[in-house]
Amino acid sequence: MEKILGLNPEELESVAARCDFKPFVAKQIARWVYVSKVRSFEEMTNISKGNRDTLKHRFQLGTEAPIGKAVSTDGTVKYLFKVETPLGASLVETSAIESVVIPDGDRRTLCVSSQAGCAMNCAFCMTGRGGFHGQIQPADILNQFVSIDEADSLTNAVFMGMGEPLNNYDAVSKAIEALTADWGFGWSPKRITVSTIGVLPQLKRYLDEHKTHLAVSLHNPFGEERVKMMPVEKAWPIKDVVSLIRQYDWSGQRRVSFEYTMFAGWNDTKRHADALIRLLKGLECRVNLIRFHQIPDFPYTTSPQNVMEAFRDRLNANGITCTIRASRGEDIYAACGLLAGQVRKTEVNYLHNIENSHYYD
Repeated sequence: MEKILGLNPEELESVAARCDFKPFVAKQIARWVYVSKVRSFEEMTNISKGNRDTLKHRFQLGTEAPIGKAVSTDGTVKYLFKVETPLGASLVETSAIESVVIPDGDRRTLCVSSQAGCAMNCAFCMTGRGGFHGQIQPADILNQFVSIDEADSLTNAVFMGMGEPLNNYDAVSKAIEALTADWGFGWSPKRITVSTIGVLPQLKRYLDEHKTHLAVSLHNPFGEERVKMMPVEKAWPIKDVVSLIRQYDWSGQRRVSFEYTMFAGWNDTKRHADALIRLLKGLECRVNLIRFHQIPDFPYTTSPQNVMEAFRDRLNANGITCTIRASRGEDIYAACGLLAGQVRKTEVNYLHNIENSHYYD
């Protein structure tokens, strides 16, 4: 059944026409969905009951409450949502996604999932280890914004949750449109960052079509080393990703950053810092160093604090703005690379045995 959340004005006009509604009903629906953020058709009180019943029987609104919630000692909040992903034809599979709210003073940043699981298979990421479980719809992305307790206090969003956003580009693009359009949530593009490990064809589309910020998961400047942990390097080498990014103007409001998880002895040496400087020299950007959060059966640990600081200082001294990102939500498996890591034993456990995980109702 088609979902209303995520539809643009033209698509809502089509909904109204198919239901034999007056054309102005499309604008009423848009206002209820994107301004009032209603969670049911029954809340659309200036639409007749007959029309509401028609909508209810022919469409889904697209909002669904989370089925799990966990709160970290540092205030980070993680939500678990049930989603349906297509298997082909009319078949669907029930899966799940996670999203995280990170409070920081007056800021409330939502870390959004763009797929159920991930197909990129990065060795150090628990989400990738769990495999790919399917694409989600624009409504599933936007539902993470509207069906959480912090819906009205969010200030920023980062597409850094489960999945590779550019591998579900059409859905992510539609969600960004709804988030930033005047007819939608009306967010400034400056409030949104999309992360990628470097999917070149879709990356070019994204850079041409949107003005939101970009974050690139880099992690090692040497292709022959990067490929051992990030198979995507075979298809789209990081040097080619950076070359494409250099073709765009980053001196205005849109920014590009590079995410660099630090592994002791693997990518934290002076040799790596100098190669990273050469790779990014002259590009207006920022490098965010990230502490690695330990996962089972993985040989590396995070770099010591003094090594991270020396790496940061070397980049800054050579004209590359570099900071060390604070780690948040590790105790509830909400930190970078940990989403879906604790409860994904089987799809049944993931959805029905929440009481045995770190979630509570």
